[in-house]
Amino acid sequence: MNKKLLAIALGLGISAASYGQTLTVKRDSVVTEDTDKYSVKTNRFFDNWFFGASAGGQMFFGDHNKQAEFGDRISPYFQGYVGKWFTPGIGVRAGVDGFKIVGLTQNGSHSTGPYDKIPWEGYELTRQEFSYWHVRADVLFNLTNIIAGYKADRFYNISPYAGLGWMVTTEEPIEREVSANIGLFNTFRLAKSLDLTLDIRGAMVNDRFDGEIGGRRNEGQLSTSLGLVYKFNKRDWNRPTTTTITETYDQAEFQNLISRLQKLEADNDALRKLLAEAKDSTITNINVKKNLLAAPILVTFPINKSTVSNEARVNLGFFAKLIKETNSEFVYSITGYADEGTGTPAINERLSKARAEAIYNVLVNEFNVNPKQLKTSHKGGVPNMFYNDPRLSRAVITIADILIK
Repeated sequence: MNKKLLAIALGLGISAASYGQTLTVKRDSVVTEDTDKYSVKTNRFFDNWFFGASAGGQMFFGDHNKQAEFGDRISPYFQGYVGKWFTPGIGVRAGVDGFKIVGLTQNGSHSTGPYDKIPWEGYELTRQEFSYWHVRADVLFNLTNIIAGYKADRFYNISPYAGLGWMVTTEEPIEREVSANIGLFNTFRLAKSLDLTLDIRGAMVNDRFDGEIGGRRNEGQLSTSLGLVYKFNKRDWNRPTTTTITETYDQAEFQNLISRLQKLEADNDALRKLLAEAKDSTITNINVKKNLLAAPILVTFPINKSTVSNEARVNLGFFAKLIKETNSEFVYSITGYADEGTGTPAINERLSKARAEAIYNVLVNEFNVNPKQLKTSHKGGVPNMFYNDPRLSRAVITIADILIK
């Protein structure tokens, strides 16, 4: 056997193994918030709820009420409601309002006595007063956010609204009528969770609601009230974000890798010279397979699974055969991963460990790989490792960890 050629063969095997050195890459992510003032993320259903109450005055527009003095037409008004904003510009609320309506009547409906502030003109008008309650639902449009864009700490917002309701008198003659409602809901920010409100509402009902049918088809109610509204659970809206991933490496580690490559190049030059000097010699009974490495292998898994498919088992069988035929001093690291975009950190930690153990069990129990040549670890949920494809992060990577000395 030619000693020079033996040295060349061993040198080629060791040089190839030297390529097993890897460069550690550090991944950093930078989250950038969208600056578009009209763009927000939609919150969960139980976020952005509110409830409020207000009190003020109201005026009813019946058949004869316009003949009364202004002050005699005003009566107290109260309301309570609960609602939700689906976006900064669109919301809904449901509530109840009411108390008493006052005015004038000719036929004596809900009469409380004569009204002597107008002259006799062939008929007599009497005072009218009756209690009522009003259940309704509204759709609100936050015009400020729709036009000017969403701003969490804006002091004033105006929200026109429209809706339907059910208005009922509580005294004889009893009337029950569908109402059509429009209004302006004004809010003034006092704190993150609390607003002062000014609610101006108009409601329209059938002419018979006050117990008297006159010359008009409908009667109306106008109310103005001041109150407070409390916002609960998540009260604001987040902007969409963009995540940028940057990769950096350790400069000292990089320089060390460069030095290794330079040494490898020098060794190759020396080996080429030895080969040239020994070109007329023959080689017998030389086997350098023991100095080769099994190439790294990647096994992927479905979402939330750690079961090894038959296709993966075939590839692991070839991988195991090469491990057993090459240098028994090599140790292979089996590392489990999960996709951080799917599942909680606790689930991903458990899943990545189970995947690494599944590959270990197949190599040891099914293909008889020496357990001393294998070690397992797991990384939990990780960002996309390859080609920005989350499927390639639901994986196990097996790679040589210790090189031959």
